[in-house]
Amino acid sequence: MLGLERAVVPLIASREFGIASVSASLAFIVSFGVVKALANLIAGRASDQIGRRPLLIAGWLAGIPVPWVIIFAPSWGWVVLANILLGVNQGLCWSAAVIMKIDLAGPTRRGLATGMNEFAGYLAMALSTAASGWIAYRTALRPYPFYLGAAIAVIALLLSVIFVRETRDIALLEAVHPTHGPQQSSLSFRAVFKRVTWQDVAFFRLSQAGFVNNLNDVVSWGLLPLLAVQRGSTVQQAALFGGTYLAVWGASQLGTGPLSDRIGRQPLIAGGLWLQALGIALLGMLADPGGWIVAVVLMGLGTGMAYPALLAAVSDRAHPPWRASALGVYRFWRDGGYAAGAVLAGLLSDWLGVPAAIVAIAALTAASGTMVVAHRRVTVPAP
Repeated sequence: MLGLERAVVPLIASREFGIASVSASLAFIVSFGVVKALANLIAGRASDQIGRRPLLIAGWLAGIPVPWVIIFAPSWGWVVLANILLGVNQGLCWSAAVIMKIDLAGPTRRGLATGMNEFAGYLAMALSTAASGWIAYRTALRPYPFYLGAAIAVIALLLSVIFVRETRDIALLEAVHPTHGPQQSSLSFRAVFKRVTWQDVAFFRLSQAGFVNNLNDVVSWGLLPLLAVQRGSTVQQAALFGGTYLAVWGASQLGTGPLSDRIGRQPLIAGGLWLQALGIALLGMLADPGGWIVAVVLMGLGTGMAYPALLAAVSDRAHPPWRASALGVYRFWRDGGYAAGAVLAGLLSDWLGVPAAIVAIAALTAASGTMVVAHRRVTVPAP
């Protein structure tokens, strides 16, 4: 669902609605990021209280109107509205899915669980990004690429209703298992929010790393299509760059997730952020398509290193009765990075130009990786 937008919607803003300002064209990412962050927060707490499966189903119900609103949107405001619904869809569905996999995998295989989850999601996003760009190139920006989204939403809802089973009881069983150490009761939502946001230094460093990770994803989502077309690429070529980034990101997580179970989370988180920073900087400084492919591969590999390790690290530090709530708070800050990144990228692009904005975001990403290694250990070993 999300991949359908990454190459096409920024171009709809400029070509169909005549929006010249980068800040205004990135408004759809701001709306998506804010709503998805809040949906993550709600989903995490509700998962601990009522279970995971109802949120998965509710999220797909919210996703069904999204492609139709974009298809028939008479103005840019309707596209922004569609992304509010998309934020609800992604926040509820993706939170429920990753929490369920962490429940099923157990304490020694959390990296494997998060790696499999993110591998499936981002590889699918890569394929749909490339597919939507190809369809738009062969037909038009609307409506044909979004018919695929209409089918995806209905199929996913049916799969969730018919096949998915609740996993909350598995987490509660883990909570009382003697290998997990002293039993703890559930914490209040306020206590979890404070702990993950600032009270626990390791949680804080993980949250800021997730925030910057998604802040810099705006480069490939919002700025890369605009910059590629400005430099003479077609819509299909712009989608290829974005799809390559997502494909490397998605495929690499099948290896980096389990690797974090073996060598620890911190090396992959910090190293991933630094590799992202290098790729983003190259993207801003190079102009030829060959160099851009190298840049997006580095960005994708760096993100693939950091993304599942961050989720696993948060799960390591949180006790099962409030683990879903902790993941919800972490994902709130992580996906808040979409909104902050869209605002920052838009302002810097309008002020300094798109290449300078990209290099500035690369510097911020490198600083985030340094903050992670400044703490001796951001996670605890699995029992």
